[in-house]
Amino acid sequence: MKRILGMVLTLVLLAGVIAGCSNSASSNSGKDSGDVLKVWSFTDELQEPIKTFEEKNGVKVELTIIPIADYPTKLKPVLESGVGAPDVFTGEIAFLKQWIERDYWENLSADPYNADEWSEDYVPYVYDLGKDSEGNVKALSWQTTPGGIFYRRSIAKEVLGTDDPTEVGGMMSSWDKMFEVGEKLKAEGYRLFPDEGSIRWFAKSEDPQPWVNENDELIMTEAKLNYFDQAKKLREKDYTAFAPEWSPSWLASMNGPIAYNGGWDEVDENASGEKTEVFSYALPTWGLHSVLKLNAEDTAGDWAVTTGPAPYFWGGTWLGVYSGSEKKDLAWDFVKMMTHDDEFLTDWAKDTGDVLSYLPVTNKIKDDFSEEFLGGQNNYEFFLEEAKKIEPGIVTEYDQQIDTLLGSKVTEYVDGKLTKEEAIQEFYKAVKNAYPNIKTPE
Repeated sequence: MKRILGMVLTLVLLAGVIAGCSNSASSNSGKDSGDVLKVWSFTDELQEPIKTFEEKNGVKVELTIIPIADYPTKLKPVLESGVGAPDVFTGEIAFLKQWIERDYWENLSADPYNADEWSEDYVPYVYDLGKDSEGNVKALSWQTTPGGIFYRRSIAKEVLGTDDPTEVGGMMSSWDKMFEVGEKLKAEGYRLFPDEGSIRWFAKSEDPQPWVNENDELIMTEAKLNYFDQAKKLREKDYTAFAPEWSPSWLASMNGPIAYNGGWDEVDENASGEKTEVFSYALPTWGLHSVLKLNAEDTAGDWAVTTGPAPYFWGGTWLGVYSGSEKKDLAWDFVKMMTHDDEFLTDWAKDTGDVLSYLPVTNKIKDDFSEEFLGGQNNYEFFLEEAKKIEPGIVTEYDQQIDTLLGSKVTEYVDGKLTKEEAIQEFYKAVKNAYPNIKTPE
């Protein structure tokens, strides 16, 4: 299973896990009514569901997969012109809110869809994200993507005396406690996180507020200001392995020791110089299947997932019916199968481990999951509990760009290129340059 990786700063991994720009017409079993449903997406995760839909409905579905870096620029013109447009298309969290406020997706709150009747069937924040500013449902998602801290059980036992997720989570439940764990790990030759960016999700979600409020004012919370100092402390205390997210060293560090050769950049137990192992990674639900399992073959079974200083979510895939489609009934049937079909979603969850947002199914199956890669832990139940903690209404259309601007200034401060005050002021200037309508703090 391939998981959406189009959230902030994920383009490098996407190149590896998502198929290149291609048109792929799914096969059907000789049953063909002459209808061809066109679906566009930035991810290949719809390939298997499409086969199921074809078999059930006797139609053909043409899936076009476009790399996430090109997806918005290729899709927007066809949606606006209607020429060659898909009947169903997916949206990713980075540009979801922008598209929902336009007329690209059909209003699913209206007849004959009446998706408002399903409001109690989904994890609240997931359902909320698919609504426009007037409360109309434009897109739905079958999945929820809360995050956690994936850690190495063997290292936890050696350094912390336990590998129990609840106990380890208690040791990581505040910034002070997490830094205490970092100190203990360093003393034994390990590193708490691969890099300083690992903590950005906790800094963003510790005081969950939208980046921009209804008055177009930038909301710079105390937690986000503290992110500068927390990242700097990780660097100065040598609690990270200098393995930037999505880099080869970041991926390699999941599988064993990495050697220091001007940077922690390779797995090599025989290399000269200092070596270390990374204890933990901040990743969401899809990180298990699309990141860890693909890059941690030698450490499989030696993992668990637990909580950090604050709950967070990362990514997600929404889909809806194109407002200009001539096959809206068929398109809606596909959306319903993906998001509100008990039989399909039960099989999907059990086959893939995808953590669903659809509560009628999750309530039935959550108690029986056991993940061998995580030493038998029921990560499904864990993530559903984390999803309950996520505040709806905090995502804005500005998030991807502003998150990127903040991260770049935090890095410049951590690298010693700017003072904290200089970094903050430059961040405000960068936001103002990107969005002149936003009022930044003085």
